[in-house]
Amino acid sequence: MLPTDNAYGPWPASGEIDIVESRGNMNCEAGGVDSFGSTLHWGPGWPMDPYEKAHADYKHPTGTLNDEFHTYELEWTKEHIITRIDNNEVLNFPFDEDMFTKGDFDPSVNNPWRGETDLSAPFNREFYLIFNVAVGGTNDYFPDGQCGKFWTNDDPHAVNTFYDQKDTWYKTWNYPETHDSAMQIDFVKVWAYDDEGNEILQ
Repeated sequence: MLPTDNAYGPWPASGEIDIVESRGNMNCEAGGVDSFGSTLHWGPGWPMDPYEKAHADYKHPTGTLNDEFHTYELEWTKEHIITRIDNNEVLNFPFDEDMFTKGDFDPSVNNPWRGETDLSAPFNREFYLIFNVAVGGTNDYFPDGQCGKFWTNDDPHAVNTFYDQKDTWYKTWNYPETHDSAMQIDFVKVWAYDDEGNEILQ
């Protein structure tokens, strides 16, 4: 999820909520199709992002996450953000102090949430949902030498290296013969409540 408006500035100052972030690779040392992470990103500016303080990993006990449909949930209030899979809690992040303090940022750095009385800022604005399939990158989410990665983070032409190996990876997508590698979504539901707990949107 990303903010509808970058009210506090460009990423990560206005926040990002990763309900589910997963590598779809089989036999991936860094974690593949049997696991995912939930993470909050925030910070005064790039590269200040203490996401490790708001991150949790989930590993499926048997099989893989693509063996059947699962229910992924975000519970988002002024007091906390909680993520779940099939009613099992993954991340529980309380808004018990302001996010500048929570991030342990240097006091000399500009605080984009200064003056906010809501401790959850920047997670106190409207966000929108994103469903995307990533196939690589150079930010170390796919570590060098793991998950079948044949390019490196320091390769200035990584995208070309990736494309040049199309004969290697394209056949693993199993499309159009099957949809085994496709993201499949059964439904998306959203509920909103006012401060008194009354449902105002479904």
